[in-house]
Amino acid sequence: MKTGLILTGRRRDLAFAGDFLRKQGPFDCVIAADAGLETALALGLKPAAVVGDFDTVRPEILENCRKEAGIQWEIHKPEKDETDTELAVMLALRLGCGRLAILGATGGRLDHELSNIHLLKLCLDAGADASIYDEQNRLYLLAEGKTFEKGNVYGKYVSFLPFTERVRGIRLTGFKYPLSGKDIAAGREAGLCVSNELAAERAELAFDEGILICVESRDLV
Repeated sequence: MKTGLILTGRRRDLAFAGDFLRKQGPFDCVIAADAGLETALALGLKPAAVVGDFDTVRPEILENCRKEAGIQWEIHKPEKDETDTELAVMLALRLGCGRLAILGATGGRLDHELSNIHLLKLCLDAGADASIYDEQNRLYLLAEGKTFEKGNVYGKYVSFLPFTERVRGIRLTGFKYPLSGKDIAAGREAGLCVSNELAAERAELAFDEGILICVESRDLV
């Protein structure tokens, strides 16, 4: 499966990104969205593609990189319907990435953060496994059940929230707070499936209908 890394122009945490690359990399395809180009260069990465309207990347960085061979450029006008991150996700899917990691998509403006979460539905519909990562969280969508293993979860806590208006028949086994056939809906019982923990080495999530947001998270030391 072709793996892709998207670096956005939002939150820039080089210490985290460098550690993430050492643990999760290398990636088959690196795509920089606008000022994500500066993050890529700071990490010693040459992106396969750079997309955006380039309203946030420094002009001198852009000028130097435009001379580099082997980089695909997608330049858009600022008056566009898509965000730069959306353009990067769409490109990654066109390039055949079946697994995507998105860095820099959280923090900063909430409108961008929420729109980035909704981009995960685009990936889900395309059959791609996509996650948003930051220092504390891994966030992704689930349209079916999943097995969690203590050694592989991103942090101590695992939370589930409805992405669709309703998610039916949630069953949690091996968790500190089990459930059996529970329905949850947007705007109701928002805390019911938040901050759960694995009580066994393996835990199972199953549900009958809907799409869940899953957040694996940890406290900062």
